[in-house]
Amino acid sequence: MALAGRFADLLVGLAVPRLCWSCSGLARRGELLCGACRAALRRLAAEPVSVSGVRVWAPVAYSGPARDLVRALKFRGAVGLADAMAAEIVANAPHDLFESRTVLPVPLHPRRLRSRGYNQAAAIAEAVGRRAALTVRDCLVRSGPSVTQIGRNRAERTAGPAGTIEVRAFTDGGRVVLVDDVVTTGATLAACRDALVAYGAWDVIAVCFARTIGR
Repeated sequence: MALAGRFADLLVGLAVPRLCWSCSGLARRGELLCGACRAALRRLAAEPVSVSGVRVWAPVAYSGPARDLVRALKFRGAVGLADAMAAEIVANAPHDLFESRTVLPVPLHPRRLRSRGYNQAAAIAEAVGRRAALTVRDCLVRSGPSVTQIGRNRAERTAGPAGTIEVRAFTDGGRVVLVDDVVTTGATLAACRDALVAYGAWDVIAVCFARTIGR
């Protein structure tokens, strides 16, 4: 049966071409993007930058094919992309970035979680933890109004996320790495950092798959 299953998978793979998640052109087996779109990814510097007072590192800029991948994960239910994003993060991050840290996903509002069915940041965080052999704790909670960042102006985004972020049952020490899919203004990361510091964390950094250029 196992052999038959593998043979069936092979036939499906031959019959159904693998398409690029950005341009829908042909992509090689195991690749999310075609060669041209992969080459169009804008790689970022090897060192973290400060965004809203939080040290943040991302492998690529939030533009072009990287933006398409983030949107596919977030809005098209392509949860399988999270592992590939985590692979990019772990493989290219500064060598000591994850040292002795606990991994925490940025929380999604409960209403958004019920609607979407999953937290894309948690999916990436789980894969990061698995690849980097780190403990993952989903202990940040968002409450209050559920307002999407889409449609909010820059001043509103910079002021912070709608609602509040709280820490629940976190006991793994003071060195934390926050994980999200994309960072724009960094206001949500700053709110998570402030909540963790108030709870006793003393060293909070963040990683994401993509970061807005200029931040």
